[in-house]
Parts: sequence; C-alpha cells; structure tokens
Amino acid sequence: MFVWRKRASAVWLAANEASSCEIGGHRLAIISRPDRKSAIAEIAGSSRRNLEKIRSRFGGTIEKLPRDWLKEFSRSQKSEPIKIGNRLTIYRSVTSKNRSRNKNRSLLIPAGAAFGIGEHATTAMSLRLLERCTRFWGAQTATLQSSAACRRRLFKEGSAGSLRSPEPERTLLDLGTGTGILALAAARFGAKRVIAIDDDPVAIATARENARRNKLDNIDFRVADVRRWPFSPRIEIITANLFSELLIEILPKLKRAQRLILSGILRDQEAQLVRALKRNGILIVEMRRRGKWIAILASGVARTACAEYRTFCPMH
Repeated sequence: MFVWRKRASAVWLAANEASSCEIGGHRLAIISRPDRKSAIAEIAGSSRRNLEKIRSRFGGTIEKLPRDWLKEFSRSQKSEPIKIGNRLTIYRSVTSKNRSRNKNRSLLIPAGAAFGIGEHATTAMSLRLLERCTRFWGAQTATLQSSAACRRRLFKEGSAGSLRSPEPERTLLDLGTGTGILALAAARFGAKRVIAIDDDPVAIATARENARRNKLDNIDFRVADVRRWPFSPRIEIITANLFSELLIEILPKLKRAQRLILSGILRDQEAQLVRALKRNGILIVEMRRRGKWIAILASGVARTACAEYRTFCPMH
C-alpha cells in the first residue's frame, strides 16, 4: 500500500481540490485542524505508478506504508457510533457497551484504506438517503401481500386471475464502493442482491473483509471500471459516489435504474450536473448539502411513475 501526501494551503486547495478530486475520486482525503492554516491532502492506492502521475502534476511525496499500518491506525482512532435513522448503527470496534448490539441493525466497519465508517459528508448523506429510500421496500411487501390476499379471496369466490404476486427485485448497484459501507447498509435494509464495484483492488479486498465480518453473503464485489460495466435494467437502486465528470459521462446508463443516489459532487459542480440530469430525463427528488459537498436523490422517470415513487419513497 502507498500513499501520496501533500501539505496544502487554502490557496492551493481553492485552485486544485476539484481537479485532484477528479483524479483521486473517493480516495482523496483532506485532513485539516482548527489550529493549523494548512491541510494535508492524501490519496492511498495499491499502485505506486498511478500515484507517481499525481505527484508529477501536483507535487508532494509518496510513502510506502508498513504491512500492519491499518491495524496501527485503527488502534489510534476513536469514533462514536453513527446512527442512520432508527434502522442502522455503524460501529468502528466491538466494546463492552456494544457487545450485545442487535447485529441485524448494526454494522462493524473498522477504519480502512478508503472511506471509514461513514463520517465523510458524501458517504453520510448517501447513507441517510438510502435509509429513507429503502423504507418503501417494507411498504411494498405489505401492499403486495394485501393484493395477493385479495386475489385469493376473489379466486375462491369464482373470479378468474393469477394467484401469484410479483416479487420485488430489491437489487442495488454500488459504484465506487470504497470500504463497501453503502453496499453493506443496503443488505441490512433488505436488499436481496447487491453488486458493488470499484477500480481499486485494495478497496474491494477491504469491502469483502467487511462483508465477512458482518456475515453478509448476498453482496457481489467486483474490481471493474464503471465506464465499461454492463448496467442491467433490472437494478432497482444505484448508488454512485464518484466525481461529477464521471457521473455525467455514465448518466445515460444510470438512468435505467428506478432510483439514483449520487454523491461525490462539489458545490461548484452542481449546475453542470443538474443540466446533465435534465438532458437525460432524470428527475431530482431531493438534494442535500453538507459543507462543500452535495448528494442527490433522483428518479429514472422512464421506469418509475412519480405517484408510485412518492408512495414508496416519501420524502416528507
């Protein structure tokens, strides 16, 4: 494992953060302290060659990390559990206080080489949009069960019709999965099948370990380029924590899904992305802002009627 690191002044960040974010994606970390005027920009990766390209453009240094760097880093970190609505709590470690936690409503995700346990603004906003959006899964199941009972009653009374109810797909595709936190959360929220992809082998290895740690076996992790991924029209929700230029490039493929959760967008990129969404006929349902970051919940309107969407994914 290698890490590119550069001490960054406020002037440097203003001029270079957007472009470094486009190159580093979700691996870019900006570390700042209230008592310091400058910050540290870091990008971790398994390939020194890729980081050399970043150094040649932005300067800085590249460091090779020791084998046990993650264990040592995790020991030094302290973090409060993160609550996602009333349905999920995310922990960094097992303690005497949380040892008896409800494992079906919790995740254990130690700090990793990619995003940690959901503290980053883009991940935190996406998690809360995902929790809210998947509440309709329970309502949909109840509606289908009620409809099936009604059809059975009609059949007994002599009416023709099928006794079978369509089973909800409950499928999610997570693009730029990092440590897999959105994919794992989707599984906890009731997804039947989750596909999670990232172009960084280290991120995928970390995500797979997190899935094993939480005993979740319905997630298919893949090392892949999102530009070349064959998007299935049967995917119900897509979460994409990617930089805005890549999001815009793949929007024609993303809109095949019923619902989209898009993040990794800086505020100064908002107008460009909104125009691209409109060009592709994608309806913005909700937009969240935290600091300099934006997350968007959108609907692939070609596949989902607005009335049905509001029924199963209420925003207010």
